[in-house]
Amino acid sequence: MGVERKAVPAQPGRPRPRPPAQAVRGRGRAAGPAPRASAEPPAVRYVTVGLEFAGQRLDNFLIRLSKGVPKSHIYQVVRSGQVRINGGRATADQRLAAGDQIRIPPMRIGSQTDAPAVPEGSMLPVVFEDEHLLVVDKPAGVAAHGGSGISFGVIERIRAARPNQPFLELVHRLDRDTSGLLLLAKSRRALLQLHAMLREGQIEKHYLTLVAGRWLNDRQHVKLALSRGAGGPAGKVRVDAEGGSASHTVFELRERFEQFALLDAELRTGRMHQIRVHLTHLRFPIVGDDKYGDFEMNRKVARGEFGPRLSRMFLHAWRVRLQHPVSSEPIAFTSPLPSECEAFLEALRGA
Repeated sequence: MGVERKAVPAQPGRPRPRPPAQAVRGRGRAAGPAPRASAEPPAVRYVTVGLEFAGQRLDNFLIRLSKGVPKSHIYQVVRSGQVRINGGRATADQRLAAGDQIRIPPMRIGSQTDAPAVPEGSMLPVVFEDEHLLVVDKPAGVAAHGGSGISFGVIERIRAARPNQPFLELVHRLDRDTSGLLLLAKSRRALLQLHAMLREGQIEKHYLTLVAGRWLNDRQHVKLALSRGAGGPAGKVRVDAEGGSASHTVFELRERFEQFALLDAELRTGRMHQIRVHLTHLRFPIVGDDKYGDFEMNRKVARGEFGPRLSRMFLHAWRVRLQHPVSSEPIAFTSPLPSECEAFLEALRGA
């Protein structure tokens, strides 16, 4: 829409207003248009999210949109608050909705040497695969996604191993030190449906975990609201009955030892660090958890005082059950305990 301009008559004793500067063609120096007052630098972009990207995480959206920009830089500008969704601060794991307006600040383009090459043999063990869904068995110590000091994670490894795969996105995440089943979508249709199923609690996810302490109940529902950020240590999730998000975990006793207990943990909601924080709050920290756990116990375990040395967190995503996102056929997957975890249990059984 144009702006109507009215001529201003000259007044005695006052200079006639100068017209707006116009660009001049020719050899002389071009006089550009008068600078327009703006709160945003010229390189700031505003992008509207289309329906095909609804449900995608902000970090994945920005990574695809900003080719050549180092992932560490993308995460830095998000954390600093320069990326905004509908005018508000955003987080890297925030899910997008169709129609969201994203403010994207100027971002530097990295050279080819900024990002190390994904190592050879990067493909993870495949549990299931068809044209819409890929299920892999993630080892402990591998992040789901690169960023925040991590050069590459599961998604980068698999994309490097499948360079001709046109679409590949994480459906959910596992903590870096958690092993087990991880779902990836190979089509936008599958991704949107799987995200909807997660929101509705229609994907059944079970974990095996070893905790320190004498667990008593055969089955226990834990409903403790969780929050992250303000009011707690940086980067940590905490129980927050007042302002936290509803969180529900069902624990079932599998095996009891003198100082430990093996539990099956079923996630009814999928909050960050949910199992770890729920158990720590109940004073049954997960063995090997270096963020929320019993650090003295972890040192003893790592030194081998209870049998074989265990230098990882004992948390493993062992079972997933759901309806196929496209065919609606019931499907289920399992992953055996990693050998180091099984060896530790065998030592406890023989003690």
